[in-house]
Amino acid sequence: MKPQKQRTIGKEVTLTGVGLHTGENVTLTFLPAAENHGYAFKRVDLEGEPIIEADANYVVNTQRGTNLEKHGVKIQTSEHVLAALVGLEIDNVLIELNAPEPPIMDGSSKFFVEALEKAGLVEQEAEREEYIVKDVISYKDEATGSEITIIPSDTYMVTTMVDFGTKVLGTQNATLEKLSDFKTEIADARTFSFLHELEALLEHGLIKGGDLNNAIVYVDKEISETTMKKLQKAFDKEKLSVKPNGILDNLTLHQPNEAARHKLLDVIGDLALAGTRIRGKIIANKPGHYVNTQFAKKIAKIIKLEKRNKVPSYDLNQPPLMDIHQIMDMLPHRPPFLLIDRVLELSDTHVVGMKNVSMNEPFFVGHFPGAPVMPGVLQVEAMAQTGGILVLSTVPDPENYLTFFMKMDNVKFKQKVLPGDTLVFHCSLITPIRRGICHMQAYAYANNKLVCEAELMAQIAKKK
Repeated sequence: MKPQKQRTIGKEVTLTGVGLHTGENVTLTFLPAAENHGYAFKRVDLEGEPIIEADANYVVNTQRGTNLEKHGVKIQTSEHVLAALVGLEIDNVLIELNAPEPPIMDGSSKFFVEALEKAGLVEQEAEREEYIVKDVISYKDEATGSEITIIPSDTYMVTTMVDFGTKVLGTQNATLEKLSDFKTEIADARTFSFLHELEALLEHGLIKGGDLNNAIVYVDKEISETTMKKLQKAFDKEKLSVKPNGILDNLTLHQPNEAARHKLLDVIGDLALAGTRIRGKIIANKPGHYVNTQFAKKIAKIIKLEKRNKVPSYDLNQPPLMDIHQIMDMLPHRPPFLLIDRVLELSDTHVVGMKNVSMNEPFFVGHFPGAPVMPGVLQVEAMAQTGGILVLSTVPDPENYLTFFMKMDNVKFKQKVLPGDTLVFHCSLITPIRRGICHMQAYAYANNKLVCEAELMAQIAKKK
């Protein structure tokens, strides 16, 4: 399957409404974002306008919605907005809010989809990253019996199976065969609640922004006169009734299985928190925000682990982009402290270098006699020198500059490096190069294994 390009929106677009649980007026603005930005929320009502990325690791609560928190800053009920972005296959968007939660609108993703389409979709240059499911992955909540499984598939598909254990709703299923059907099949499915849940929410001061236009209420028990009066007051209605279909007042369902479709919408929104587009079939049995987000965390960990352990393939027999002489023209280092032999790839954002580790290396004399092992600190230095090629390539006269280490973080050594090994270093920018400062993620590979990794920062300075 041909790799797809990332997408953002063509211009900013704004919606206004109220938050479901807070009842606060809120303005939400979708803004275009750069490649590889992903989804993030910005609280423009707070000092410093803090940003919370749509990341499963920031989930702190899943009661009546998926709630995120980072450094004390919160975003509530994020799932309907995220579902709209995934459903339209948009990869990069910044979501500005002037309140803790997005507007509930009609309780679905419909109005978010319409706004995003109004803004227009724009294809970007970078390819879309996609996690291709190769094995069956499952997560089960033993307490509730809720379970989510993903299996290999040529496309992203979702099936939800829900059993509410009540006569008024019973068992429902819903399936999304392809994301292009999200707008017509899933986007307008509204959130819902059972009467017994509604009473508890009202008692705890929640759903202040709820009314009969943005939440379906299924009546699963006899309504007492006292309860009816509370509901009339909460919804500002002189009279309420239960219709033959078991729904409070006269709200008409969009589809008979609207509840199951909304659960499917929630699954899509919650799994967006995995941070990577997924190619596989999701089968969700009795899904809810807790099991959804736990599964998103599991998927995110698997993706991160596979990325770390994935060894890139390079043809070492091909002529290098830079040989040792060209490297010495650029780097100030000299033997025995020049620790890269070739540069295989170089772009604006990454560099790939290589070193043949020989028994003649001077450090093997003392590290260790009879058991030669390349010191870890020199593996890090070799990665830094490779990164030096990247930053020095940004100036016209690299021979007039020196490179200096500023910082190293998250350094990990995975395997021993021995005489005869061929080390390949892959360094990519974490942030753009500014003022000669290079902040990069670096990996070292040997024998088809990851041997070392580190987050490095270095700066070039002109020779005096």
